[in-house]
Amino acid sequence: MKYIFKILFLLCVSALPGTMSLHALSGQEVRFHNEAADTTAITRLLTEASAMTFANPEARNEFFARKFIGKPYVAHTLECDTAEILTVNLDELDCTTFVETVLALSYTAGERRSSWRDFVYNLRRMRYRAGETDGYASRLHYICDWAVDNIHRGNITDATDAFPRFNYLVRTIDLMSANRGKYPALADSANFARIRSVEDGYRSHRFPYIKSMNVDSKEISRNLRSGDVVALVSNLKNLDVTHMGIVVREPDGELHLLHASSSDGRIEITKRPLGDFLKKNRQWLGIRVFRLTE
Repeated sequence: MKYIFKILFLLCVSALPGTMSLHALSGQEVRFHNEAADTTAITRLLTEASAMTFANPEARNEFFARKFIGKPYVAHTLECDTAEILTVNLDELDCTTFVETVLALSYTAGERRSSWRDFVYNLRRMRYRAGETDGYASRLHYICDWAVDNIHRGNITDATDAFPRFNYLVRTIDLMSANRGKYPALADSANFARIRSVEDGYRSHRFPYIKSMNVDSKEISRNLRSGDVVALVSNLKNLDVTHMGIVVREPDGELHLLHASSSDGRIEITKRPLGDFLKKNRQWLGIRVFRLTE
């Protein structure tokens, strides 16, 4: 079983004719998979959430995440031949766009807003550096970069080092520039230079993580919340994370991973509890835990 974070995908997939539409929003364009269906679905989800009471942001995350179960896994939906543009696609998601979409919905609901325009605003805030679309390199391709930028702006917190048992890893992140030929956008020298500049900020980058062997321990599992965002730490030497998902507690009482599965081709809940799932997949060393800030 293999799950690869979006920056590892090598090919750009063209949109099907007639499925994408553009919408100008406050001077910045948005590319919808299907504008009418997407905006209607976003409004419906936010309206439904507005009638509910949630104990915490994680409970809201779980509510929205479960709404996507069964949706197809599709890679490369953010890539296009034109200039970088915010893409909204509720029908086709990879692991990262799934988590970003859930968090943007949850954040918007936490603001007591129910407009698709507010969702689009928050999705842009989650996905792009400083919340602004400014070319290919403004997208937060690496999870370490996504975490630092969103934590700095108060969108999320890294809860990992609040757990009873955690360790630190040090990585120099440069997968994209080291594999320039595999990323069409990096053929442009300006894009390449900007990505290199981003990577320069993550030389010997130190971050906390919880080892796979400890995830199912009582002291860790009882501190994980259903609805927590977890990022799975890679064993690759020049990358930090290769998969993301939402932790959910199932009827068996165990915590499982709700995620966009590339191998099964859909958004689903793992059959194995999270700890067993990690131990079975040796390409992951453990997890980082992120929570929305309100």
